[in-house]
Amino acid sequence: MKYSKAYLSAIGYRLAPVVVTSEELEERLEPAYRRLHLQSGQLEALTGIRERRWWEPNPSLSGPCAEAAERALSAAGVAASEVEAVIYAGVCRENFEPATACAVAARLGVHHDAAIFDISNACLGVINGILELANRIELGQIRAGLVVSAETAREIVEVTIDHLNREATLENFTPSLATLTGGSGAVAVLVTDGSFSSGSQPAGGRLRAGVHCAAPEHHELCRWGLAGSSTLHALDPRGQRMDTDSIGVLQHGVELGVRTWEKLLAEVEWSTADVDRVICHQVGGPHRDTILGRIGVDPSRDFSTFPYLGNIGTVSLPITAAIAHERGFLGAGQRVAFLGIGSGLNCLMLGVEWST
Repeated sequence: MKYSKAYLSAIGYRLAPVVVTSEELEERLEPAYRRLHLQSGQLEALTGIRERRWWEPNPSLSGPCAEAAERALSAAGVAASEVEAVIYAGVCRENFEPATACAVAARLGVHHDAAIFDISNACLGVINGILELANRIELGQIRAGLVVSAETAREIVEVTIDHLNREATLENFTPSLATLTGGSGAVAVLVTDGSFSSGSQPAGGRLRAGVHCAAPEHHELCRWGLAGSSTLHALDPRGQRMDTDSIGVLQHGVELGVRTWEKLLAEVEWSTADVDRVICHQVGGPHRDTILGRIGVDPSRDFSTFPYLGNIGTVSLPITAAIAHERGFLGAGQRVAFLGIGSGLNCLMLGVEWST
């Protein structure tokens, strides 16, 4: 869909405080590595991830989201009372009910007339939230909305390490590799109709188009839930399993990504050469290199954070865009493509004209 009234006005974020290196994880996996005759250094070599960040144990998710949202609102000069929708889009959430968005909205002091709810779509939740808000803006229903998310990887990674040390087989290790890349963080994206003024230069730009493609026949390639059950207890990580067919995700995900890329270029009326910068979902080195090669984008046009932040799920792409802006990689007038993919398989891509 094309957009003419929606702007990504600011992106706020919070980095988790605890730095965890791949080397540290491998030290904890020493019993499994010894039985499997694996050499240390495999995790970084296979993924390109040196370290990731985690929250302290028993984290709040709504708290970091609210802090990230306050930073975005401050940067854009928008008051919380002017926000007319709050969407929480993380895979992780505080409860089955109420919506985690309610806790965030309460902390911010959002107006009681605001729409407040959660959505979920694996690693694509924030991109879905951006499009949901953009659609409301195009229809004239709201002037400003927030999509927020916080992910926590500590719990599922620690459960995975315990499982691998108890049952060290290649059949268990291979589908668990992607889990070990998980990081934690929080992000907030402020989407507006562009009518708010600010003296600062927050990260953002005009949303030109958003497109999606799906391959639901591959929905079993990456799964997170209770082992042997179709029901996930969100509050208790014990017994949880995350299994990923990394080769299948790479093969079918790249094919889906190529199809979505072609659809985005047609919708926004760009060629590949017109795209100045790309921000991808931060899976790891092999996935990034393969998709960029297939769509013909030189790696110099991409900005990545996975080597030091890991894969933060829904938070990865927007937080990477914010850091790219801070470091001068994204600049005024550039055509920027956001490339998102998530288990399901689903793919969402945005075309943005960067304006700051």
